[in-house]
Amino acid sequence: NPHYSPEVCVQVTLLNFMATPDGLEDQMLGILVAKEEPDTERKRQNLIVESAQSKAQLKEIEDRILELLSNAKGNILDDEELINTLATSKVASQRIEERVAEQEKTQAVVQETRATYVPVAVRASALFFVVADLCAVEPMYQYSLEWFIKIYELSI
Repeated sequence: NPHYSPEVCVQVTLLNFMATPDGLEDQMLGILVAKEEPDTERKRQNLIVESAQSKAQLKEIEDRILELLSNAKGNILDDEELINTLATSKVASQRIEERVAEQEKTQAVVQETRATYVPVAVRASALFFVVADLCAVEPMYQYSLEWFIKIYELSI
């Protein structure tokens, strides 16, 4: 690690971009599951995307309703556009809720499958940090995360 004078430290912010054990563990788990059970990893990634899309749709519906309510003049029960928007939003939100329930079931199956590979990911993460600390023994032993991931993928 570089050492800087106090004058420099006051003027700059030092960032440590080193991977954390938990983050590396999750990354190793993702790589392992993608190699061993690609369908499971694909499902997990699709769930993440679908979940984000569902949240965006709900937010869009809420914003539209709030906009119509704030712009409503007179009796809001006479505003046909608002009533139609509320009706369609109710149907859309029910569909989204059904998808969320289905996503939760699939997520449970995916997590159960991923849990079987967690011990391998924990050991791989620990192994990387052991290899990374070899530079304290001899400065020549400096290895990158990219190198370690390639070795990890070859070993799978």
